[in-house]
Amino acid sequence: MTIIYRIYLLIIALPLLLLATALTAIVTIIGCSIGSAAIWGYYPAMVWSRLMCYVPLLPVHVGGLDRLDPRQSYVFVANHQGPYDIFLVYGFIGRNFKWMMKKSLRRLPLIGKACASAGHIFVDKSGPKAIQHTYESARRSLQGGVSLVVFPEGARSFTGHMGRFRRGAFQLADELQLPVVPVTIDGSFDVLPRQKGFYFPTWHPLRLVVHEPIFPCGKGSDNVNATLNESFDTIMAGLSECYQGFVDNPDQ
Repeated sequence: MTIIYRIYLLIIALPLLLLATALTAIVTIIGCSIGSAAIWGYYPAMVWSRLMCYVPLLPVHVGGLDRLDPRQSYVFVANHQGPYDIFLVYGFIGRNFKWMMKKSLRRLPLIGKACASAGHIFVDKSGPKAIQHTYESARRSLQGGVSLVVFPEGARSFTGHMGRFRRGAFQLADELQLPVVPVTIDGSFDVLPRQKGFYFPTWHPLRLVVHEPIFPCGKGSDNVNATLNESFDTIMAGLSECYQGFVDNPDQ
């Protein structure tokens, strides 16, 4: 079955998904230039992300969406197991949001331009003024129910286990007094583990769990630390047993 699956991926899935990726980027760029980025910056990518899961025949299980208020802006924080994290969040979280992503991603052909057109936030860590500008961009975006999605580990896992969380997303949520929503992603590492060179995806179920929002109970460093620690523990508890436990990530 593995050989048949790889033949299907190579002959059918890969060409379809490459075409879908290019078309999605083009539609996003053109749509955002002539229409609303709230629509064209979200819905084409949502459909594309679902195709990225369904065309390779990957089962997707989503839980906890009923915990969200459609009128509320949130800061979603998720563990980062692999590339499929992006497709799970974009395709199935069911909320219009902006990514907070590495500045280097802006250089990707077509995709970088599409992300900029959609209003996603590129993190610039070149200095205090650049970091402050990043926060201001995020603050302007988090209005009218639009949310923010951050991978607080800042890098993909080498093992499927979680690394340490950075404080930036939690500090932003604290400044704006927005609830933080922990999100557990499980199975993404099994589909595309982190390794060098070209490799085929492995068939494996994907799971996205949206946990209870953590509302601010104060403001300042103590609130930031408490929210970070609670988010980390909640996400960790939602992982499969084989990925439980902290593992240091050298990319962090």
